[in-house]
Amino acid sequence: MTADDRIEQADHLYERAVFGGDSGALEPAHEGLDAVEADLALARGRLVHARFLEDRVEEPRELELFARAAELYGRLGDVRGEGEALFWVGTYHQVVRDDTEAALPAFERALDLATRAGDRLTVSYAQRHLGFADHMAGRLAEARERFEESTRLRRELEFWPGVAANLIGLAHLAAQEDRRDDAAALLAEATALAGKSEAHGVLRWVAGARAELGLPDTDAG
Repeated sequence: MTADDRIEQADHLYERAVFGGDSGALEPAHEGLDAVEADLALARGRLVHARFLEDRVEEPRELELFARAAELYGRLGDVRGEGEALFWVGTYHQVVRDDTEAALPAFERALDLATRAGDRLTVSYAQRHLGFADHMAGRLAEARERFEESTRLRRELEFWPGVAANLIGLAHLAAQEDRRDDAAALLAEATALAGKSEAHGVLRWVAGARAELGLPDTDAG
């Protein structure tokens, strides 16, 4: 059901409760509106996060929105929604607050719930960010395994900007392991995929990675 459908349903259930004397209509009405509120909180939180990525100014409301969404989805028994919201709770801690330790429980729970729900996209995000945690902790093999699994899922979903973003992470790992030719090849593929999908933000990330790793800017074809 869409948000409009749920709001319309709540109106009908209100009339059943008030005019028809059916007090049992109130609970499903509240549940429908809780689902609308959860979806709205998650969507608004993502927009707040996008603004943070642009100007790097922390907005505490971001965490409140994601936490509220996770709470509501959990109350509704929406495993997929709860997993996605918890991923964003973890992202807030890791990306905004630079506190990976605080982020790990949310990422691990998100991975579990998304796996149970068959939500491959959220699984790919959770694996990616757990890969960042492994990389920062010096667990390079574990980080590479997580990035590769995330990339595999994203290729299956044809989420090409996400594949390109992951290839940047794999390039950093390859360079750290002194596999500079592999790193260059990974960035070349990232450039090609980002260019074809018009992911201009990812193209900027690729350029930044090349500069950081001291790799030449090559024509991806």
